[in-house]
Amino acid sequence: MTTDIRTATLETLPDSEAVALRMADLFIEGVLAKTDGLFRVALSGGSTPKRLFEILATPSRAKLVPWERVEIFYGDERHVPEGHADSNHTVGQSVLLSHVPVPAQNVHAIPTGDTVEADAQAYEKTLQTSYGATELDPKRPLFDLVMLGLGTDGHTASLFPGQPVLKERKAWVGTAAPSTAPYERITLTYPAIQSSALVVFLVTGASKIEMLERLVEGDSSIPSARVTSEGRIVILADRAAVGEDA
Repeated sequence: MTTDIRTATLETLPDSEAVALRMADLFIEGVLAKTDGLFRVALSGGSTPKRLFEILATPSRAKLVPWERVEIFYGDERHVPEGHADSNHTVGQSVLLSHVPVPAQNVHAIPTGDTVEADAQAYEKTLQTSYGATELDPKRPLFDLVMLGLGTDGHTASLFPGQPVLKERKAWVGTAAPSTAPYERITLTYPAIQSSALVVFLVTGASKIEMLERLVEGDSSIPSARVTSEGRIVILADRAAVGEDA
């Protein structure tokens, strides 16, 4: 049964550090609970995920994870050259992946060396190879975990307001060229995100108060509120984002 945002679980935590720590626990618990096949996770960019990566890279937590059973993907990427400072993979690689024994063949950066359309198609093929099929089965999620953020304009991944990719119902990977943000983007589509056992939104800071309210209410006029999952949706928010005084 598909879950929509109105039935998501909202967890309010003291601050952004607590959000990152809670996400680390969910990640570790998920990997350890997966007993068959690889644990496929789609990482996100941003300051809170970066802190999460730092936490997971600490020896005390890194040793808890059987990294050979983890397969890394990304929810979206800026179409910038490999190694660019604004690349989500550059951050993920430098802060986390270079510090833990995840096999190189299990890490799938979104390619950015061709046209944005060709790179999106190439990434979709990578996902299909990992999944072992070209059609998504509701009973067999593509991702065990999808991490998402929440923009002040209501976007998540690179599903920005007004972009044609919001209407995509077949492709797993699409493109966006938001006028409100730099760079062309490659992003997972709604169908790919829906094919998940767990979706977690990481929402921190007082600038997110309005959009978090609209997200929790299921306001379909913002892209983030249209996210669905074949499994669970959890929103980890700090007190600032929910409008509570620290």
